[in-house]
Amino acid sequence: MIAITGATGQLGHLVIDALLKTVAAEQIVAIARDPAKAADLTAKGVQVRRADYGDATALTAALSGVKKLLLISSSEVGQRTAQHRNVIEAAKAAGVGFIAYTSLLHADRSPLGLAQEHVATERMLTESGIPFALLRNGWYTENYLASVPPALEHGVFIGSAGDGKIASATRADYAEAAARVLTLDNQAGNVYELAGDEAWTLADLSALLSQQSGKPVVYQNLSEADFKAALLGAGLPEPLAALLANSDAGASKGGLFDDSRQLSALIGRPATPLAESVRDLLAAN
Repeated sequence: MIAITGATGQLGHLVIDALLKTVAAEQIVAIARDPAKAADLTAKGVQVRRADYGDATALTAALSGVKKLLLISSSEVGQRTAQHRNVIEAAKAAGVGFIAYTSLLHADRSPLGLAQEHVATERMLTESGIPFALLRNGWYTENYLASVPPALEHGVFIGSAGDGKIASATRADYAEAAARVLTLDNQAGNVYELAGDEAWTLADLSALLSQQSGKPVVYQNLSEADFKAALLGAGLPEPLAALLANSDAGASKGGLFDDSRQLSALIGRPATPLAESVRDLLAAN
Protein backbone atom coordinates (compact mmCIF):
# COMPACT_ATOMS: atom_id res chain seq x y z
CA MET A 1 0.00 0.00 0.00
CA ILE A 2 1.38 3.39 -1.06
CA ALA A 3 0.03 6.66 0.37
CA ILE A 4 0.45 10.21 -0.88
CA THR A 5 -0.21 13.29 1.25
CA GLY A 6 -1.57 16.41 -0.39
CA ALA A 7 -3.08 14.13 -3.00
CA THR A 8 -5.39 16.73 -4.52
CA GLY A 9 -2.58 19.25 -4.97
CA GLN A 10 -0.90 19.77 -8.33
CA LEU A 11 2.10 17.55 -7.61
CA GLY A 12 0.20 14.92 -5.63
CA HIS A 13 -2.34 14.35 -8.38
CA LEU A 14 0.44 13.92 -10.94
CA VAL A 15 2.24 11.41 -8.71
CA ILE A 16 -0.91 9.31 -8.48
CA ASP A 17 -1.35 9.50 -12.25
CA ALA A 18 2.21 8.20 -12.64
CA LEU A 19 1.72 5.45 -10.06
CA LEU A 20 -1.43 4.22 -11.76
CA LYS A 21 0.67 3.19 -14.77
CA THR A 22 2.28 0.39 -12.74
CA VAL A 23 0.39 0.06 -9.44
CA ALA A 24 -3.16 -1.23 -8.95
CA ALA A 25 -5.51 1.57 -7.95
CA GLU A 26 -6.66 -0.22 -4.80
CA GLN A 27 -3.04 -0.24 -3.56
CA ILE A 28 -2.87 3.57 -3.65
CA VAL A 29 -4.10 5.75 -0.78
CA ALA A 30 -4.79 9.41 -1.56
CA ILE A 31 -4.74 11.50 1.62
CA ALA A 32 -6.71 14.70 1.17
CA ARG A 33 -8.01 17.48 3.36
CA ASP A 34 -11.23 17.52 1.32
CA PRO A 35 -12.05 14.08 -0.18
CA ALA A 36 -14.73 15.69 -2.34
CA LYS A 37 -11.94 17.21 -4.42
CA ALA A 38 -10.63 13.69 -5.11
CA ALA A 39 -13.80 12.36 -6.71
CA ASP A 40 -11.92 11.58 -9.93
CA LEU A 41 -9.44 9.46 -7.97
CA THR A 42 -12.25 7.59 -6.23
CA ALA A 43 -13.75 6.89 -9.65
CA LYS A 44 -10.45 5.30 -10.69
CA GLY A 45 -10.49 2.98 -7.67
CA VAL A 46 -7.94 4.84 -5.57
CA GLN A 47 -8.59 4.79 -1.81
CA VAL A 48 -9.26 8.35 -0.65
CA ARG A 49 -8.84 9.04 3.07
CA ARG A 50 -9.48 12.33 4.85
CA ALA A 51 -6.69 13.97 6.85
CA ASP A 52 -4.77 17.22 6.84
CA TYR A 53 -1.31 18.05 8.09
CA GLY A 54 -2.63 19.62 11.27
CA ASP A 55 -4.65 16.61 12.51
CA ALA A 56 -2.33 13.95 13.94
CA THR A 57 -5.17 11.60 14.90
CA ALA A 58 -6.72 11.66 11.43
CA LEU A 59 -3.29 11.19 9.86
CA THR A 60 -2.61 8.07 11.94
CA ALA A 61 -5.96 6.59 10.90
CA ALA A 62 -5.38 7.51 7.25
CA LEU A 63 -2.00 5.74 7.27
CA SER A 64 -3.37 2.44 8.61
CA GLY A 65 -2.01 -0.44 6.56
CA VAL A 66 0.31 1.80 4.52
CA LYS A 67 3.79 0.46 3.76
CA LYS A 68 5.24 3.37 1.80
CA LEU A 69 4.43 7.07 2.15
CA LEU A 70 5.17 10.06 -0.03
CA LEU A 71 5.25 13.10 2.23
CA ILE A 72 4.71 16.05 -0.08
CA SER A 73 5.83 19.18 1.70
CA SER A 74 3.00 21.35 2.95
CA SER A 75 2.13 24.49 1.00
CA GLU A 76 1.85 26.49 4.21
CA VAL A 77 5.32 28.01 4.48
CA GLY A 78 6.08 28.87 8.10
CA GLN A 79 3.94 26.03 9.41
CA ARG A 80 5.69 23.19 7.62
CA THR A 81 7.90 21.98 10.47
CA ALA A 82 5.00 21.36 12.86
CA GLN A 83 2.81 19.92 10.11
CA HIS A 84 5.50 17.56 8.86
CA ARG A 85 6.17 16.44 12.42
CA ASN A 86 2.52 15.41 12.66
CA VAL A 87 2.84 13.30 9.52
CA ILE A 88 6.09 11.65 10.58
CA GLU A 89 4.79 10.84 14.06
CA ALA A 90 1.57 9.47 12.57
CA ALA A 91 3.58 7.34 10.15
CA LYS A 92 5.56 5.93 13.04
CA ALA A 93 2.41 5.19 15.02
CA ALA A 94 0.82 3.50 12.00
CA GLY A 95 3.88 1.33 11.31
CA VAL A 96 4.74 2.86 7.92
CA GLY A 97 7.92 1.22 6.65
CA PHE A 98 9.30 3.87 4.30
CA ILE A 99 8.89 7.61 3.65
CA ALA A 100 9.92 9.57 0.59
CA TYR A 101 9.97 13.32 1.26
CA THR A 102 9.88 16.17 -1.27
CA SER A 103 12.62 18.44 0.03
CA LEU A 104 14.49 21.30 -1.68
CA LEU A 105 17.46 21.09 -4.05
CA HIS A 106 20.69 20.98 -1.99
CA ALA A 107 18.64 21.85 1.09
CA ASP A 108 21.61 21.40 3.41
CA ARG A 109 23.52 24.24 1.74
CA SER A 110 20.80 26.20 -0.04
CA PRO A 111 20.84 30.02 0.17
CA LEU A 112 17.02 30.06 -0.12
CA GLY A 113 15.06 30.90 3.00
CA LEU A 114 12.71 28.07 2.05
CA ALA A 115 15.42 25.58 2.96
CA GLN A 116 15.09 25.98 6.73
CA GLU A 117 11.88 24.01 7.15
CA HIS A 118 13.08 21.35 4.73
CA VAL A 119 16.29 20.89 6.71
CA ALA A 120 14.25 20.62 9.91
CA THR A 121 12.05 17.96 8.30
CA GLU A 122 15.05 16.00 7.04
CA ARG A 123 16.38 16.03 10.61
CA MET A 124 13.04 14.78 11.97
CA LEU A 125 13.06 11.93 9.46
CA THR A 126 16.54 10.91 10.60
CA GLU A 127 15.46 10.99 14.24
CA SER A 128 12.24 9.04 13.55
CA GLY A 129 14.01 5.78 12.79
CA ILE A 130 11.75 5.21 9.76
CA PRO A 131 13.70 4.33 6.59
CA PHE A 132 13.45 7.25 4.18
CA ALA A 133 14.65 8.80 0.92
CA LEU A 134 14.95 12.48 0.11
CA LEU A 135 13.62 13.86 -3.15
CA ARG A 136 15.34 17.24 -3.15
CA ASN A 137 13.34 18.88 -5.90
CA GLY A 138 14.62 21.86 -7.84
CA TRP A 139 12.37 24.61 -9.11
CA TYR A 140 9.24 23.87 -11.07
CA THR A 141 9.36 25.39 -14.55
CA GLU A 142 5.74 26.37 -13.92
CA ASN A 143 6.87 28.73 -11.15
CA TYR A 144 8.38 31.06 -13.76
CA LEU A 145 5.88 30.40 -16.53
CA ALA A 146 3.21 31.96 -14.30
CA SER A 147 4.94 35.30 -15.01
CA VAL A 148 4.86 34.90 -18.80
CA PRO A 149 1.48 36.60 -19.51
CA PRO A 150 2.41 39.94 -17.86
CA ALA A 151 5.90 39.74 -19.41
CA LEU A 152 4.37 39.40 -22.88
CA GLU A 153 1.94 42.21 -22.15
CA HIS A 154 4.58 44.67 -20.95
CA GLY A 155 7.60 43.43 -22.87
CA VAL A 156 9.58 43.03 -19.65
CA PHE A 157 10.29 39.98 -17.48
CA ILE A 158 11.29 41.15 -14.00
CA GLY A 159 13.16 39.28 -11.30
CA SER A 160 16.14 39.39 -8.97
CA ALA A 161 17.99 36.24 -10.10
CA GLY A 162 20.73 38.11 -11.97
CA ASP A 163 22.75 35.69 -14.10
CA GLY A 164 21.92 32.77 -11.80
CA LYS A 165 21.40 29.49 -13.64
CA ILE A 166 18.10 27.73 -13.03
CA ALA A 167 17.93 23.99 -13.72
CA SER A 168 14.17 23.64 -13.61
CA ALA A 169 11.90 20.76 -14.58
CA THR A 170 8.15 20.37 -14.82
CA ARG A 171 5.89 19.14 -12.04
CA ALA A 172 5.19 16.07 -14.17
CA ASP A 173 8.92 15.29 -14.29
CA TYR A 174 9.23 15.47 -10.51
CA ALA A 175 6.02 13.48 -10.07
CA GLU A 176 7.35 10.71 -12.26
CA ALA A 177 10.56 10.62 -10.20
CA ALA A 178 8.57 10.32 -6.97
CA ALA A 179 6.52 7.47 -8.41
CA ARG A 180 9.70 5.67 -9.41
CA VAL A 181 11.20 5.93 -5.93
CA LEU A 182 7.96 4.66 -4.40
CA THR A 183 7.94 1.58 -6.63
CA LEU A 184 11.65 0.70 -6.69
CA ASP A 185 13.24 -1.51 -4.04
CA ASN A 186 16.07 -0.54 -1.68
CA GLN A 187 15.51 3.23 -1.74
CA ALA A 188 16.11 3.89 1.96
CA GLY A 189 19.04 6.23 2.51
CA ASN A 190 19.03 7.69 -0.98
CA VAL A 191 19.29 11.45 -1.42
CA TYR A 192 18.28 12.61 -4.88
CA GLU A 193 19.25 16.08 -6.06
CA LEU A 194 16.58 16.49 -8.73
CA ALA A 195 16.76 19.18 -11.41
CA GLY A 196 16.41 19.69 -15.14
CA ASP A 197 19.08 18.66 -17.61
CA GLU A 198 19.66 22.14 -19.04
CA ALA A 199 20.08 25.26 -16.95
CA TRP A 200 18.97 28.70 -18.06
CA THR A 201 18.89 32.29 -16.84
CA LEU A 202 15.93 34.64 -16.76
CA ALA A 203 17.55 36.49 -19.66
CA ASP A 204 17.53 33.20 -21.58
CA LEU A 205 13.85 32.74 -20.75
CA SER A 206 13.07 36.27 -21.94
CA ALA A 207 14.90 35.64 -25.21
CA LEU A 208 13.01 32.38 -25.66
CA LEU A 209 9.71 34.17 -25.10
CA SER A 210 10.65 36.74 -27.73
CA GLN A 211 11.62 34.06 -30.20
CA GLN A 212 8.54 31.89 -29.75
CA SER A 213 5.89 34.60 -29.34
CA GLY A 214 7.21 37.10 -31.85
CA LYS A 215 6.88 39.81 -29.19
CA PRO A 216 10.00 41.52 -27.79
CA VAL A 217 10.65 40.65 -24.15
CA VAL A 218 13.70 41.79 -22.17
CA TYR A 219 14.82 40.78 -18.71
CA GLN A 220 15.04 43.52 -16.09
CA ASN A 221 17.04 42.57 -13.02
CA LEU A 222 15.99 44.20 -9.76
CA SER A 223 17.28 44.09 -6.22
CA GLU A 224 15.50 41.63 -3.95
CA ALA A 225 13.76 44.54 -2.18
CA ASP A 226 12.64 46.19 -5.42
CA PHE A 227 11.39 42.89 -6.85
CA LYS A 228 9.39 42.26 -3.70
CA ALA A 229 7.94 45.76 -3.93
CA ALA A 230 6.97 45.17 -7.57
CA LEU A 231 5.24 41.92 -6.65
CA LEU A 232 3.36 43.66 -3.84
CA GLY A 233 2.34 46.34 -6.32
CA ALA A 234 0.98 43.60 -8.60
CA GLY A 235 -1.30 42.46 -5.78
CA LEU A 236 0.60 39.48 -4.36
CA PRO A 237 0.28 38.94 -0.60
CA GLU A 238 3.34 39.94 1.42
CA PRO A 239 4.48 36.43 2.41
CA LEU A 240 4.37 35.19 -1.19
CA ALA A 241 6.09 38.30 -2.54
CA ALA A 242 8.85 37.91 0.05
CA LEU A 243 9.23 34.20 -0.74
CA LEU A 244 9.49 34.73 -4.50
CA ALA A 245 11.94 37.61 -4.18
CA ASN A 246 14.10 35.64 -1.74
CA SER A 247 14.04 32.59 -4.01
CA ASP A 248 15.16 34.68 -6.99
CA ALA A 249 17.96 36.14 -4.89
CA GLY A 250 18.89 32.59 -3.92
CA ALA A 251 18.95 31.63 -7.58
CA SER A 252 21.48 34.41 -8.20
CA LYS A 253 23.76 32.60 -5.72
CA GLY A 254 23.41 29.22 -7.43
CA GLY A 255 20.60 27.92 -5.25
CA LEU A 256 18.52 26.58 -8.15
CA PHE A 257 21.37 25.04 -10.16
CA ASP A 258 22.42 21.42 -10.40
CA ASP A 259 24.03 19.58 -13.30
CA SER A 260 24.10 16.00 -11.97
CA ARG A 261 21.14 14.92 -14.13
CA GLN A 262 19.87 12.62 -11.39
CA LEU A 263 16.29 13.42 -12.39
CA SER A 264 16.57 12.23 -15.96
CA ALA A 265 18.54 9.16 -14.82
CA LEU A 266 15.77 8.29 -12.36
CA ILE A 267 12.89 8.68 -14.80
CA GLY A 268 14.75 7.12 -17.72
CA ARG A 269 14.23 10.00 -20.14
CA PRO A 270 15.35 13.62 -20.55
CA ALA A 271 13.69 16.17 -18.32
CA THR A 272 11.21 18.40 -20.15
CA PRO A 273 13.14 21.24 -21.87
CA LEU A 274 12.24 24.83 -21.10
CA ALA A 275 11.54 25.53 -24.78
CA GLU A 276 8.93 22.77 -24.85
CA SER A 277 7.18 24.12 -21.76
CA VAL A 278 7.12 27.64 -23.20
CA ARG A 279 5.78 26.37 -26.53
CA ASP A 280 2.99 24.45 -24.78
CA LEU A 281 2.07 27.48 -22.66
CA LEU A 282 1.89 29.82 -25.66
CA ALA A 283 -0.15 27.29 -27.63
CA ALA A 284 -2.68 27.06 -24.80
CA ASN A 285 -3.21 30.80 -24.61
